[in-house]
Amino acid sequence: MHIADGVLSAQVLAAGAAAAAGGTAVGLKKMDMERVPRVALMSAAFFVSSLIHVPAGPSSVHLVLVGLTGIMLGWASFPAMLVALFLQSLLFQFGGLTVLGVNTLNHAVPAVAVFLLLGGIVRRGGRPAAAAAGAAAGALGVILAALMTACSLVFSGEQFTAAARLIVAAHLPVAAVEGVISAFVVLLLRRVKPEVLEAPRAASQQV
Repeated sequence: MHIADGVLSAQVLAAGAAAAAGGTAVGLKKMDMERVPRVALMSAAFFVSSLIHVPAGPSSVHLVLVGLTGIMLGWASFPAMLVALFLQSLLFQFGGLTVLGVNTLNHAVPAVAVFLLLGGIVRRGGRPAAAAAGAAAGALGVILAALMTACSLVFSGEQFTAAARLIVAAHLPVAAVEGVISAFVVLLLRRVKPEVLEAPRAASQQV
């Protein structure tokens, strides 16, 4: 779901950059410094997963781990994804620097939404509820990210409507796969390292 340079309108680019800057500032402010290693780990996981592309018609899809990142990082998903997307753009020309704000926004907003909606169930619910919330987080994160990417294209011009629809449709199977992965990861972490799923103190105090 990387949008390339030269595709989006100036208005969308400006709005995306401003919103991503604001979200990153909030994420840094709310980030517990003890959790910096966790942020780095999830940024690296996001970086690697996004590099493995599977062809889907004229485009391609890849795992994004938006839901899992949101559950583990909350608002810190903004700086984590910003760094990963910046390095992907710089090293592999995935996305671009001018569209970095929009790409960050399209991934980080769904992550924060999942954190706010389902994070509490993942941490405090029973095992079945946590598994269901983990699956919902994984699937919902992908769907929201695809919808936001599609909206970014449509807001830049009606000529991108077909591509926007393709992006959403192509990521429905990815949502199902990520739902399963996220459910298993949540259950594993709850059993072997439950503190990893704890809400960041700064975030839980200020959200």
